[in-house]
Amino acid sequence: MNFPVEPLALVAFLVLGAVAGILAGLLGVGGGLVLVAALAWLLPWLGVVPAEQAMHAALATSLASIVFTAMASARAHGKRGSVMWSTVAWMVPGVLLGGWLGSKIAVELDGRWLRYGVAGYCLIAAAQMLLSKPGTAGETARQPQGAGMTLAGGGIGMVSAFVGIGGGSMTVPLLTWLGVAPVRAVGSSSALGVFIGLASALGYACNAPVGALPQHAVGYVYLPAAIGVALASILIAPLGARIAHAISGPALKQVFALFLLVVGTSLVL
Repeated sequence: MNFPVEPLALVAFLVLGAVAGILAGLLGVGGGLVLVAALAWLLPWLGVVPAEQAMHAALATSLASIVFTAMASARAHGKRGSVMWSTVAWMVPGVLLGGWLGSKIAVELDGRWLRYGVAGYCLIAAAQMLLSKPGTAGETARQPQGAGMTLAGGGIGMVSAFVGIGGGSMTVPLLTWLGVAPVRAVGSSSALGVFIGLASALGYACNAPVGALPQHAVGYVYLPAAIGVALASILIAPLGARIAHAISGPALKQVFALFLLVVGTSLVL
């Protein structure tokens, strides 16, 4: 049988998907920051994407796979009652518009600036998580709503498109600051990640130059990697959700910050 990519590449994409699935359930993100860092190195090394297009391809492919990773994670959290659907509904219009606009702008930027932007974002978000104080109240049925949440969704969607993530590192701190329990913030963030991934990945696919990647791609989305990551992550995401429900709020926050520090430092180096 003639495979479109080498078996080694397929194995690598599946392993990345497993990591993304754990992070999606545990931290409310689709593992996007890890995927971007890994794919930006892996795709050129495998010879499937030109080095000068690697960062754009990594961002687009990460966002495409996040759609399915976040869907599996949101389903797992939803079964446990930790998705605040009314809050999600208010934020969805903003994240859709922001994700599309962010990816449209990112397509025009040089890959080096995108890489430094991702690294800087990781380090800033980690510092914010470590230094911020907990919000008021957190274990009740509080569900933030209103136009302010839609505007916040727009900013989260736009930044997420620039750095290739499902928005968890912004949505989770925002919701916990507003008094939401960390595990409910994670569950709601997972649901929003589906819409962020959809809008952003479509932007990278539709706004990329014609023939941006040599083969097996739609715009900047490299399909073999997106499919391989998605398949593994869908199976693994429920495990991360179970772990999240077993960890205390402060501990979950520390795990989140450590994760961001490691990824940001790796991109800088």
